[in-house]
Amino acid sequence: MNIVSFTLSTFALTACMSGFALEGASTAYAAAPSISAPSKISQLQVGSMYVEKHANPNAKGAPVIFIPGLSSGGYVWDEAVKRLSQDHELYVVTLAGFHGRPAIAGPKLTTAKESLLKLIQDEHINKPVLVGHSLGSALSIWFAESHSHLIRGVFGVDGLPVLPGTENMSQEQRDAMAEGGRAHFANADQASFGAQQLQYMRYIGVMDDKVAEKLGAESAKSHPASVGDYMAELLKMDMRKDLPAISVPVALVSPYNAPDFVRANMSADAKHAYYRTLMQGTPQLSIIPINDSRHFPMYDQPTQFHDELARFINAL
Repeated sequence: MNIVSFTLSTFALTACMSGFALEGASTAYAAAPSISAPSKISQLQVGSMYVEKHANPNAKGAPVIFIPGLSSGGYVWDEAVKRLSQDHELYVVTLAGFHGRPAIAGPKLTTAKESLLKLIQDEHINKPVLVGHSLGSALSIWFAESHSHLIRGVFGVDGLPVLPGTENMSQEQRDAMAEGGRAHFANADQASFGAQQLQYMRYIGVMDDKVAEKLGAESAKSHPASVGDYMAELLKMDMRKDLPAISVPVALVSPYNAPDFVRANMSADAKHAYYRTLMQGTPQLSIIPINDSRHFPMYDQPTQFHDELARFINAL
């Protein structure tokens, strides 16, 4: 597997969305199983975002908004929530259509960006830290390009302003690839989609097969056609030209598992350097290498991952 196919799979095989009317204001929704934490937990719906709010009255640290990747739900941040809920007000997002949430029609990423802005404004969140994985990382970077004044930093996990492997493609090539992917997922039934998600988790998502089975089952709760929609929208975008507009610190986690890159003949240093080139122009950038990890370093290397996350947040 080369770097192009590896990273395309990384972004593409993790997602979902199509049917509820977007609300004009934050509204309550039926609670999903909550993460155990010492804070008061409430549920909100803001635009296309379902949000679990962890409000600790004694929290002194910066507020944090967690955004998962394609087809994932807020559960990917369970351990981070346990570690941070004592000292921070937390907002754990699940995007519409992901992990069993109702899907929406129309543009997905633009709506998500608008919903993130609305969440910050409606909840009067004072300069939160955005923590995003995969699609959530790309969304956080995009948001920072136009709304840096509303946040204090971005901690992105294996999600970039352009899909790796497409950075030298023409827009026409990128569009054609995007529509091909959209059509593939639009024709997938739930059973084949579930099998695909399990395969993804086993070979690209995480190192441990048991964890892969659990994550694959959760991802399979998403809506297949929406996977194609999100993937197509992300694939068509190249946000690199606006990276210099980001005025807050950005940290990007770059996971690396050596056996996955043997055929590409790419070392850890080379892979991390490649990610840096895709972030070129970001004024305050740090690349955080996490080796012996695949696309979900919060599961593969939880101690290092959460230590790096806490370090970044506390330094802001």
